Amino acid sequence: MKTIRKISAVSLLCLTLFTVVTVSCTEENEPPTTQEIQNNSHQTAKTQFITVKGNAIAYRVLGKEDGVPLVLLPGLGGSMDDWDPAVTHGLAKKYKVIIFDNKGVASSNGTTPNTVQAMADDAVDFIKALHYTKVNIMGFSMGGFIAQRIVLTNPSLINKVILTGTGPQGAIGLSNLPNIIAGTAGLSPEASFLKFGFTESAQSIAEGKASFARVQLRTTDRDLSLSDATSNSQFTAVLSWAQPNPDALTEIQKIKNPVLIVHGENDLPVSVQNAKNMAQHLDHAELVIFPDSGHASFYQYHDAFVGKAIEFLGE
Repeated sequence: MKTIRKISAVSLLCLTLFTVVTVSCTEENEPPTTQEIQNNSHQTAKTQFITVKGNAIAYRVLGKEDGVPLVLLPGLGGSMDDWDPAVTHGLAKKYKVIIFDNKGVASSNGTTPNTVQAMADDAVDFIKALHYTKVNIMGFSMGGFIAQRIVLTNPSLINKVILTGTGPQGAIGLSNLPNIIAGTAGLSPEASFLKFGFTESAQSIAEGKASFARVQLRTTDRDLSLSDATSNSQFTAVLSWAQPNPDALTEIQKIKNPVLIVHGENDLPVSVQNAKNMAQHLDHAELVIFPDSGHASFYQYHDAFVGKAIEFLGE
């Protein structure tokens, strides 16, 4: 059954308060403090490597050792150190969380393909190399494109899916990505992060700056930067995904797994209408729309997001 839910300012407050109230009884589920994030496994988890079809793939394991793991798929240009620790730390309080660099990305060897499907195939190869037969997956932006292809081509491997800031093939607004990126030329890394992922409101900017600071917290064994070749391949794949596809929403109807869709009301590169369209074409989808937020809404509302994700994964 579909559940489409737009979180208003009032209901967001209720959700956040509900999360705080319900977790206050159990220390292990409390939202992380800055000090906890600095000392938590997100900052200290060892980078490991596994050989997948001849390539050394870099990954880290956070949180619990048992249970169905949650594999995270980052967005365009993202590596293991581009996730907000408030999100990964919060999720790892309850679940085994696996972050990794797909083939050719950052610290991983190999050549990054220039299609979303090939990236999805590489991610499946990585998961199977770890000998998992069932995983949850969470994709952000381009990672959400990859997640859709994974669950469509390997449904039995996937338990549940979380999609954040993403859309179906031919996503509304995505073809304007080159212009959006051009608009960040000359900006500092923080300013670019804010423009791309947050709104212009004082609250959103403040949360964006806090998120950016958290992303920089890991100082030891940080991931490598993406090569120009990898960046170009990813950009090509995303622009190809942006091309109109009249059958895209019909195809995702084949997804029968439970899906949590999280989107910002003012997402710049991927219109919120994409999230609404996906939710309407999935049999087991729940849509959460955060107000006054952009592409990185789940970073801005990290406490509420983590609470909702934990609830969804535990159902």
